[in-house]
Amino acid sequence: MPIPWLCFWLFSLILGQSRTVGGKVNKHKPWIETSYHGVITENMDTVLLDPPLVALDKDAPVPYAGEICDFKIYGQDAPFKAVVLNRTSGEGVLKASSPVDCESQKEYTFIIQAYDCGSGPNGADWKKSHKAVVHIQVDDVNEFAPVFREPQYKASVTEGKIYDSILQVEAWDQDCSPQYSQICNYEIVTPGTPFAIDRNGNIRNTERLSFDKQQSYKIMVTAFDCGQKRAKEDVAVHIVVKPVCKPGWQGWNKRVDYEPGTGSKQLFPKMHLETCGGPLSGVKAMVELQTNHIGKGCDRETYSEKSLQKLCGAASGSTDLLPAPSPSTNWTSSLLTDSGRDSDLIYRFDGRQAANVPDHVVPQNLTDQFTIATWMKHGPSPGLRAEKETLLCNSDKTEMNRHHYSLYVHNCRLVFLLRRDFTQVDTFRPAEFHWKLEQICDKEWHYYVINVEFPAVTLFVDGVTYEPYLVTDDWPIHASKIDTQLTVGACWQGGEVATPRFTQYFRGSLSGLTIRPGRIETQKVISCLQACKEGLDINSLESLAKDIKFHFNPAQSVLVVEGEDVGSINTAMTKVSYINSRQFPTSGLRRLHITTTVQCFGEDTCLSIPDVKAVVMVLPPSEPRITITGSNRLVRPASDLQGPLGVAPFKELHITSTVMKGDSVGGFHRTGVMEVMHNLDYCDILVIGEELSPDAESLEIHHNALLGKHLDATNSTSGISIYGVDSMAHYEQALRQVRYRNWRPATLTERRFRLTCSELNGRYTSNEFNLEVSLLHHSAPVEHVNHLASQQQYIRPVHHPLMIHTLNSHMPGTAPPAATVIIVVCIAALVTIVVIGVYRIHATHQEGSREDEEEVKEADVDWENSALTIIVNPMENIAGNQAVDEEEEDERDVVEKRKHEGKFEWDSSSSTY
Repeated sequence: MPIPWLCFWLFSLILGQSRTVGGKVNKHKPWIETSYHGVITENMDTVLLDPPLVALDKDAPVPYAGEICDFKIYGQDAPFKAVVLNRTSGEGVLKASSPVDCESQKEYTFIIQAYDCGSGPNGADWKKSHKAVVHIQVDDVNEFAPVFREPQYKASVTEGKIYDSILQVEAWDQDCSPQYSQICNYEIVTPGTPFAIDRNGNIRNTERLSFDKQQSYKIMVTAFDCGQKRAKEDVAVHIVVKPVCKPGWQGWNKRVDYEPGTGSKQLFPKMHLETCGGPLSGVKAMVELQTNHIGKGCDRETYSEKSLQKLCGAASGSTDLLPAPSPSTNWTSSLLTDSGRDSDLIYRFDGRQAANVPDHVVPQNLTDQFTIATWMKHGPSPGLRAEKETLLCNSDKTEMNRHHYSLYVHNCRLVFLLRRDFTQVDTFRPAEFHWKLEQICDKEWHYYVINVEFPAVTLFVDGVTYEPYLVTDDWPIHASKIDTQLTVGACWQGGEVATPRFTQYFRGSLSGLTIRPGRIETQKVISCLQACKEGLDINSLESLAKDIKFHFNPAQSVLVVEGEDVGSINTAMTKVSYINSRQFPTSGLRRLHITTTVQCFGEDTCLSIPDVKAVVMVLPPSEPRITITGSNRLVRPASDLQGPLGVAPFKELHITSTVMKGDSVGGFHRTGVMEVMHNLDYCDILVIGEELSPDAESLEIHHNALLGKHLDATNSTSGISIYGVDSMAHYEQALRQVRYRNWRPATLTERRFRLTCSELNGRYTSNEFNLEVSLLHHSAPVEHVNHLASQQQYIRPVHHPLMIHTLNSHMPGTAPPAATVIIVVCIAALVTIVVIGVYRIHATHQEGSREDEEEVKEADVDWENSALTIIVNPMENIAGNQAVDEEEEDERDVVEKRKHEGKFEWDSSSSTY
């Protein structure tokens, strides 16, 4: 550049500066970057900025105007401040104005501006730069340790399985950064366990676990964050080992004890169904009480058939074709009986036994209406072509083999044949009625009733009605004079054979086979006759869920429970109960069988539930001891025995029943005797020795004595049987009115009777009560007052100890003559007084007896309470007589005392035979 131009430039520059100083000095605004990024570590105060905080001003190096005096921050509560480090170079720094916590806020964004120092030292006319954005990130410090989300963990596993993951534990960290807040590792700190854990907290088993070996484990687990900081507290993990899940009922006992008289008892109070987690749409459970081994299929009353019919209100007039063998019912004596089942009278036919019913027993007046009833247990017949098996058959006795009516089984079909006589009808009429039922051959007891209302015939099996599936017609039978034979267990073949014989034998068991002519049985009576006294029950029906359905069979031996929800089914099953209403039930086992069907969504069945087999043990009841007490000796004058009423031998009779009852009080078991009231079903008075002579004596009970009671009576020369299910009090009343009469008493020396009573068809029997009836003989006036026989005859009832002692101690030659005279005189006076007393008493009794004869209903004259009882027995020992009389007198005192008390209590002092 030429020197002139250089000089001009320098001159111009100097001139310009002088103009600026003299004019406007602060010409330019400071300049900073448009954005900054910074990092600050929490709990530190200096921010590292990128780029560094530097402000430039074109006014530099002019003092003040070219210098930077301040940085100002604009933002919502930004905890930072900017500090100028060098005013000339414009360098600055950002610092935290308060502690910065990453966990509270990880990032900050705010505005910053730079200010110059103005035009002079007082800062006037300052200029500010444009606004720049500052973004600051807070760096984390690993100050927190991992913490587990749960205080402990629980899980269960099934034995024998290897799991990918049994359960997952989880820890968390309060630190804000990914490095320090993330959990990088878990660790099992319990040594020697068969478990492992991965970095995600999943615990698995490293070997197959065994329930028998160890049923539960407790392991401790810790966690590490990615900064390798360990959890302050380890967590416990409990793992339970379960046996292999098997679907089925759980929580039930194989045996349930039932104490008689306790009503209804729950069978499965804690039962529940394990389904192993499978989703179910429905459950159906069938509970079956199996009692086919108990009597006739369940615990029924075991009274006689006639007694049961009376209890159930059946019409009278039925004929029992299978009664208990006795002298008057001897046609059943050859049949096989099975009486070991709670006194049920059961006849067992093996294909070789049958019985002819006597003609005088057979109902002769079968009309268009009659009923045949029986209990039957029958199985399939052997062989491919089974023969007919006859229960009941009325056929020709001789010459021909026509069957007039019969009931038989053929190929598991029950057939009733009824052929009318031509005298009744002369057209083609129904003759054979067929029923095909499973019950006929299922080897179980069933109650069959055939109601005939010709031409209609209806069958009842266990109270359920069945119409015949096949009815065949036939012509009536031609009238003839051939007698018929009624048989049980086979059919009588009396004609067209060389030797009359039985055919078509029955194989099975029968009980209570009856025919009632003239009337049919009602449904109510049929149901009563076959009703079970034991069965299943459901307690608290109102508490069952609405979706639960249940159904009983007529005998209440089968219960079906259905529902959609397993919980509702479980609740229902806990309420299933057993009940037995008999006062003295049959003890022993009753088997329980539960079958279960489970349905899943869209499938018929999805789970196989094993059957439940349990038993109800009915404990033996406290057996009653039936005791008959009363006077064992009855002495009466001949006139009493000859009177129209005779005498009442059992007028002082009492029947009581006691049981041994135990209880526990204060840890001690006490046993005591308790009197109980129950029914009797028969009392038999048996003549001991020779049977009654019909032309001289009788033992009978008037029909009026049975009115208003469920009692009947039969009598014969062997005695009287009073039968029917009724109270002990009614039996007492009836027995007290039994009369013995002898209109030829001169031939009577003594008559002895034996009385026994029964409950439940002989299951419980009383003691044998023996009673002796003898005649009171009258003596003629005594001429020799010192006759030894007379002394004994009249002194015995007086019970004069001094006189007895004097007589026994007198020996010839030992007493002075004067004393002997005095003794003789005293005896003579005493005998005279006694004779006069006896005569007056006898006259009084004769007068009372005549009054009894006039008043028919008066049967309670108490001859035993007489103050004087005289028995002629010249050879009887005086001391022995005294002992016997004292015993009788004591017994009379006891009787009188108990009469006043209103009841009899059995004790060991009562006379029993």
